[in-house]
Amino acid sequence: MELAVLNTAGKETGRKVELMDTIFSIQPNDHAIYLEVKQHLASKRQGTHKSKERNEIAGSTRKIKRQKGTGGARAGSIKNPLFTGGGRIFGPQPRDYGFKLNKKVKSLARKSALTYKARNNEILVLEDFTLEAPKTKDYISILNNLKIEGKKSLVVLNEPNKNIYLSSRNLTDTRVVTVSELTTYDILNSTSLIFVESSLDKIQKSL
Repeated sequence: MELAVLNTAGKETGRKVELMDTIFSIQPNDHAIYLEVKQHLASKRQGTHKSKERNEIAGSTRKIKRQKGTGGARAGSIKNPLFTGGGRIFGPQPRDYGFKLNKKVKSLARKSALTYKARNNEILVLEDFTLEAPKTKDYISILNNLKIEGKKSLVVLNEPNKNIYLSSRNLTDTRVVTVSELTTYDILNSTSLIFVESSLDKIQKSL
């Protein structure tokens, strides 16, 4: 599959790039995508939830009534989970929600997501560019030229570029990442996927 390389004015440069079939035209594996997205979202969870159990509640440990003869159930402490203000039974505790996923599964998930984008014609290739200063106005102008302003877009750079990142930071519908930061979730969560030329070369070599 070939794509024309565009410049920041949205015009074709006359060059074309070849998308590798082994990355952009495979048989997608939906389960691998599910596992990769699940791991990504799980790793973002703080896991700081906490409730107090009966041994952590402040209160007396005096036996509140005699063991037998009251006609009611026996009770040894006011901190009993069955009483109002008592501890919670099996309440949430701080934990790490992350889990391990094999590299091959993550790679397959990324290729599957890229294949879906290629099938839907949602990939653009932009020649390498930079901004002289952090200016959101200039960045929006590029999106307008590419006719994707207002859509959810993801720009993939070969290496970090401070000016481009700062120019896009205030915009809610666009993100800028490097190849090493690209995740399956990011790919699927965008309507338009924009690779700069050098980043496309890098991702095709790494995958």
